[in-house]
Amino acid sequence: MVVSTDEGRNLPDWVRYGMFWQVYPLGFCGADIRPAGPRTFNGRGLDSMVDWLEYARDLGASGLLLGPIFESATHGYDTLDHMHVDVRLGGDEAFDRLAEACRSMGLQIILDGVFNHVSRQHPAVRAALDEAAGQSSSDNPWHGLVRAHVNQQGEPQLDVFEGHGDLVDLDHDAPETVDYVTRVMNHWLDRGASGWRLDAAYAVPTSFWAKVLPQVKAAHPYSWVFGEVIHGDYPQIVADASLDSVTQYELWKSIQHALETDNFFELDWNLKRHNAFLDSFVPQTFIGNHDVTRIASQIGPAKAALALAVLMTVGGVPSIYYGDEQGYVGIKQERFGGDDDVRPKFPVSPIELSKLGEPTYRLHQALIALRRRNPWLLDARTEAIKLENKQFVYRSVSADGNHSLIVSLSVEHTPTFTITDAAGAVLYRY
Repeated sequence: MVVSTDEGRNLPDWVRYGMFWQVYPLGFCGADIRPAGPRTFNGRGLDSMVDWLEYARDLGASGLLLGPIFESATHGYDTLDHMHVDVRLGGDEAFDRLAEACRSMGLQIILDGVFNHVSRQHPAVRAALDEAAGQSSSDNPWHGLVRAHVNQQGEPQLDVFEGHGDLVDLDHDAPETVDYVTRVMNHWLDRGASGWRLDAAYAVPTSFWAKVLPQVKAAHPYSWVFGEVIHGDYPQIVADASLDSVTQYELWKSIQHALETDNFFELDWNLKRHNAFLDSFVPQTFIGNHDVTRIASQIGPAKAALALAVLMTVGGVPSIYYGDEQGYVGIKQERFGGDDDVRPKFPVSPIELSKLGEPTYRLHQALIALRRRNPWLLDARTEAIKLENKQFVYRSVSADGNHSLIVSLSVEHTPTFTITDAAGAVLYRY
């Protein structure tokens, strides 16, 4: 079923009531991220996550937001083959088993689509280099996906992603790339996925997505596709690219920084911007992901609880990054292997988790349940009632004005928050 919001947006019910547990599978399963030799299976594949589905459902999640799962050279973002699951994750059959288990529990799967670039070892790169050297033809099945330029010395040159020599840009002007990405997205939606996160969508021309996504939507009208966008005019990008949504990095940063610096004015300013975004689309919201320092490491566990309260009481489609619900810490560093600390291996089963994380898990359960009981929060607008550096009280109001919550945040002494309903009844106090 698809429902329309007051602004005319069409969202499938699974998104409208969505709450996603984001997992980086290669880390979660303990795969060798930088293998010295051939990539091998260590005995834990995607299907090992089946033992965690009850945990995710009990948390309040309605689905999994998975990091890259396709054949890649190292960390998943240097793809070798979009049509097959990485051997380190158990191959295609492991995905099928996970998808079937998710279906049986009513959970959705969103996949990570790395379509801006591929590994330098991808066959499309070799085809481009051969063509530049006059050794290939249009008969090559990989022709057209990557473009090689010839420099003044007659040597082939490749466009790469943000200076990473091992990540070669796809040619987004080529019709072959449009056809290829459309085919990949439809293949995995046919096979059991429900939606896509488009990695580095900000680096791809919006005109490319505008050619691909209508074809995907025609085949899978109940799918949901959002792009990784960090800066820029979010509403314009959504409209021009035919996206359903983008990642709300502005809100993530303002929640974290406002609490870090005891300056709620910054958060209020960004919530006003967030209200404006909601006039045209529903952002994908988060306070942690695979690319950033853990919220508990950045601002401490007590303030992290306040960050969670904001996430759960403002508009958006939220996700929780695996481990944050256990109070995990981890520092993102700008160095080789600098992501490892925030992409950890998880135990084989939930029973092996430390009891130290249980209070944080219970907090997440309670606030996610509060949100699930108030589905109008999907596109709720916020308005400040009291605003000071260290105290902030705001009201979240449904788009039709018939429902509201009041959230009181304070870092005056010990970080605290209270959530009340419109009648003043306390729904949660921390």
